[in-house]
Order: sequence, then structure tokens, then C-alpha cells
Amino acid sequence: MAEYWMDWASLLLRWLHVITAIAWIGSSFYFVWLDLSLRKAAHLPEGVHGESWSVHGGGFYHVQKYLVAPGSMPKELHWFKYESYFTWISGFSLLAVTYYWGAKAFLIDSSVADITVMQAVGLSLASLALGWIVYDLICKTPIGKNLLILGFIVYVVVVLAAYSYSEIFSSRAALLHVGAMVATWMTGNVFFIIIPNQKKVVASLQRGEAPDPALGQQAKQRSTHNNYLTLPVLFMMLSNHYPMTFVGDDLWILVGLIVLIGAIIRDYFNAGHAGATGLRVRWQWPIASILIIVLAIWAKPETVTLNTNQIVTDDAIQTIVTTHCAGCHAAQPTMAGFTTPPKGVILETLVDVQKYKAQVHAQSVASQAMPLGNMTQMKPEERAMLGYWLENN
Repeated sequence: MAEYWMDWASLLLRWLHVITAIAWIGSSFYFVWLDLSLRKAAHLPEGVHGESWSVHGGGFYHVQKYLVAPGSMPKELHWFKYESYFTWISGFSLLAVTYYWGAKAFLIDSSVADITVMQAVGLSLASLALGWIVYDLICKTPIGKNLLILGFIVYVVVVLAAYSYSEIFSSRAALLHVGAMVATWMTGNVFFIIIPNQKKVVASLQRGEAPDPALGQQAKQRSTHNNYLTLPVLFMMLSNHYPMTFVGDDLWILVGLIVLIGAIIRDYFNAGHAGATGLRVRWQWPIASILIIVLAIWAKPETVTLNTNQIVTDDAIQTIVTTHCAGCHAAQPTMAGFTTPPKGVILETLVDVQKYKAQVHAQSVASQAMPLGNMTQMKPEERAMLGYWLENN
């Protein structure tokens, strides 16, 4: 019964996570566009950096941005923060429901690291906290004044985190944890830096004092990071549905490519919003496309070869399926933590296997993502036999 309610918790949390992420990313992308689309004009009031006109929903909008703050506070001021907070809260809750509750299936791979559930969960929590501390300290050093150098160092930290996670958790959990760590940075930027700095500016205005321009500069630094990290984080969060993204031996290479691709694509849009033309907005898509092709070729799993001495019979395949698949993929699963077969896929007979042969090959032969965490210790020769049978039946 507990598994049933946890399934509902997972579904509802995933729903909430998607809703809040759409709201956060949408508002974030909009404000980046707005900031970059601002244009100077002679008639602008003192302290106004630029203005932007837009049309939507049958009406026109006129927006002006003050570099620091207006001379007096408006009666009504809109804040954008809860989208970020609830995206992180729902995402962390989903991590707990799926990867902590189901640690033996999703978080731990004994062939990677023989750790207990408590150790795995502790390492996960500690890494998210430590990741934020390291990132925040780097941003606050003098290096933070140079966005290019800072960006490179942050990039190296992300790649090192990917390598470290791949040495502790299952490959599926490792890639997702990289995304969770970076997402924690992004919400941390909002919670610890951007919103507090804005509140300090508001407080200064209410006291009749001139706000410190450094507060806005620091918030701008973190906002820029959030903008460039969004696309890679989205990829990592979606990757657990596509085994070919997390089965390679060198996960850090995939992460390095994904961060580059995402940042390059965002740079294209940012430059375009700012009014750039020519080569400044022509190099991104060709380079990103080449890197995507490199990524797809690199991630392609090695071919599982069959030993010439092995004889593949229907009975042997049935034994493999019963031992390694049917525990979860059965009308009545026997594997702890499962009340229904994942995605409704039942694999109890060879007829069932033939029905889902493409999926079985992708998950258990080509990518070796199944069984989850290889809990049943499926051997390479068994995968080879299964692959041979699938290709010839």
C-alpha cells in the first residue's frame, strides 16, 4: 500500500515541478529578453537605462528599466521569486520520493560503489549543500568580476561534479544529480543573492538613501548564470527517460558537451535579443549542431557480442527474462517498491518480449540501463544472448 501512495506522490510532485518550472523559466527568459531589448532614447527620465515596446493580447506594453532604482518607490511592486522556490522544493521532493525512497533501485549501483541506502542519501544531500557553498564562494572571489574566467571555472566544477557522481551513484542517478546540483545553484542565486539584494535596494530607497550599485551588479552576475545554465539543467532532468544519455563510461564528457551546447544556444538568443547581427549570431547553430552530432556518436553504446560457444534457445531466454525482467515487469510485480509494471510493460513470456522487442533491446542490450541498478546482476553474456535472440526473432 505504501508503494501505491508513493506513486501518487511522485505523479503529483512531477506535475507540480513541471508547472513551476514552466513559470520560472518563462519569466526568466522573458526578463532576459526584456533586459537585452531595451533601447536608449533622448526623452527617457534620469536614471532610466532604456525602454522597450511590445504588443501582446491585443494591447501595447511600454517598459522602462532603472539602472539602480527610481527616485521614489511605487505603490505596487511585483516580485518574481516563488516560481524558483517551488520549482526547487517540488524537484527536491521528487528526488526524495523517487531516488531516496527507491534508493536500491534508482540511486545505488553496487557495481559502481557498494554503499548503504543511508550512505547514498547522506552523500546526495551533502553534495547538494557542498556544491552550493563551493559555487557561491567562487562567485564572491575577485575572479567573479570577470564573467568569462568565472564561467570557465564554473564549467570545470560542473564537469568534476559529473565525474564524482559517476563514481558514487548509478549512472541514471549521477546525471540527474548533476542537474539537481546546478538547479540548487540557480535557486540559491535567487534566494540568497538576487532577492536579498533587491530588498536591500528597496530598503535604501525607503530610508531616502542612494542604493549601492554593487548589489545590482552581483544580482546581474547570478541572473546571467541562471540564464546560461537553464538549458543544460533541463536536458539532465529529462535524461533519465533516455538511457543512451547516461550509460557511457565517461559521464563527464557528456555533461561537458551538454553544458557547452546549452550555453551556445542561449548565447544565440541573447545576442539576437540585444540586436546583434552578422557573425555574432551566425556561428552558434552550426557549432551547436556539430557538438550534438559528436554527442550522439560518442554516446552510442558498444555492440554486445555473443560468444561463439554460447547456444541461444527459447528456454535460455525465458530464464533470463524471468530472472531479470519479470520481477518488475509483471502483472503483479514481486520487486519491492513496484505495485504495477513500469509504463505498463509486462515481460512474463517470450511473446511479451517480442511485443516490446525494440524497448527491451534499447534498455537491456544497447544501453544496459535495465535491470535498475543491475540489482539482479545481469551478466554481459546474458545481455548478448538476449540481443541475439531479439535480432533473430
